Amino acid sequence: MAMSMGYYGDTAMKKISGGGVGGRYDVPEGVDVRGRYEEEFAKILTKDALIFVAALQREFRNHVKYAMECRKEAKMRYNSGGLPGFDPATKNVRDGDWMCAEVPPAVADRRVEITGPVERKMIINALNSGAKVFMADFEDALSPTWENLMKGQVNLKDAVNGTISFQDKARNRVYKLNDQIAKLFVRPRGWHLPESHIFIDGEPAIGCLVDFGLYFHHNHAAFRKTQGEGYGPFFYLPKMENSREARIWNNVFERAEKMVGIEKGSIRATVLIETLPAVFQMDEILYELRDHSVGLNCGRWDYIFSYVKTFQAHPDRLLPDRVLVGMGQHFMRSYSDLLIRTCHRRGVHAMGGMAAQIPIRDDPEANAAALELVKKDKLREVRAGHDGTWAAHPGLIPAIMEVFTNNMNNSPNLIETMKREDAASLTEEDLLQIPRGVRTIEGLRLNTRVGIQYVAAWLTGTGSVPLYNLMEDAATAEISRVQNWQWLKYGVELDGDGVGVRVSHELFGKVVEEEMARIEREVGRERFKKGMYKEACKLFTRQCTTPVLDDFLTLNAYNHIVVHHPGGSSKL
Repeated sequence: MAMSMGYYGDTAMKKISGGGVGGRYDVPEGVDVRGRYEEEFAKILTKDALIFVAALQREFRNHVKYAMECRKEAKMRYNSGGLPGFDPATKNVRDGDWMCAEVPPAVADRRVEITGPVERKMIINALNSGAKVFMADFEDALSPTWENLMKGQVNLKDAVNGTISFQDKARNRVYKLNDQIAKLFVRPRGWHLPESHIFIDGEPAIGCLVDFGLYFHHNHAAFRKTQGEGYGPFFYLPKMENSREARIWNNVFERAEKMVGIEKGSIRATVLIETLPAVFQMDEILYELRDHSVGLNCGRWDYIFSYVKTFQAHPDRLLPDRVLVGMGQHFMRSYSDLLIRTCHRRGVHAMGGMAAQIPIRDDPEANAAALELVKKDKLREVRAGHDGTWAAHPGLIPAIMEVFTNNMNNSPNLIETMKREDAASLTEEDLLQIPRGVRTIEGLRLNTRVGIQYVAAWLTGTGSVPLYNLMEDAATAEISRVQNWQWLKYGVELDGDGVGVRVSHELFGKVVEEEMARIEREVGRERFKKGMYKEACKLFTRQCTTPVLDDFLTLNAYNHIVVHHPGGSSKL
């Protein structure tokens, strides 16, 4: 199947006839909805909403295309031996005495945030979880099938209106919102991902503008009344590499505010610092978004993925087993410390990283040990000066909340009290220091096993997958993929096993075969046969062995989940 080129070329996808089952979407000129028709989706894909999305696409598509070209140029520079670093041209921004807009009272306290896909039951449980914030995800925790995306919009609209409910027939239980709920943030997809079920002027829409535009159009008024206390909606912004990309988001926000007639600075967003180039542009990113910013977040799993991707042509910068690349590594600790210093200097939140552990219900001893590790990690974060942190499972929230509450002196955040001026001395060398540790055959096996199982779930419409007592999303699969690719490319020695074997295509082929057999044993023959494990194995193996590293696993795999239903729109 041909690879998707996003906005730069044609996308290969499946076609199914008779797309307008029961009706057609009423679309404005130049818009073609190729996803399946469903009555509840039509309430999201109204003509007015599509006019709004199309206006954003037309105004910003060339800016986005240029930003993607700049990414390619940067990659060529790094692949030719260059290193990312602080930009001398923006030193005045880094040294300047400016501040971001004041944090809205509604989100002053963000001690614990829970994240998850925009699924109906998940949204209810997360909003009811006791966390201060729920980040509803259209990105790494969601497989972007048409049904997932559109149902996600329906679910969020119901959540903002306070009418969301879910009947679990298997458990004979109805889920509804409590009186006290978390504040809702929404994470759209990254700039690089297309939405190939909606075409605007003959090309796929930009995925994040669809996610943002539909949600904002339908919910801005209700959100500002029910959740934002006059502000909002609130967002998380992923995968940015520099301040140019932040400027596009800021312009999108200003355009959206103007189109619906709300005050400039109503929309607020936290940016995930999860690419290596972005760590050198944190001040600049905040500066571009200063009227709309509520801080930065350490997206640490994607950050590790980005380290490998940025240095794909640097054989002197090979990572050890991914389980050894934690916050104890100097380059990771430096990134966290500089993020805290940067955010607090500019008057906004510095959010910590994800605790991906999920409760181990059948082993109380292992569960207690896992929880102890979580608490230790969160204690490190709050003592460093983070204002809050992420959890993947509601079961972690009480313990994490206790750690942060006990170390914050009755304050909703640490913005004024933990300035971390000591981090001002951190250098490019600190942020790029090569991680230390060994490489083992077990590391190669774990990467392969996790990567294949995640891709199999993603291809069948699930983007948030419990594997080996951790909640995995696309970021973990990306680390697994690029590390395997790196080890294969450079034939690294597995020096942690005492045998000194080198990674080769022959060894990798044997590992894939053995790990597929293990997956079949673990999930059971029936589920293995019904699942997409063989397709996932092919896709994952191809991405690990390709001569040129793919930028994103999900961009390459996206073609496999796009299904066109011709005739879904009433105008072409």
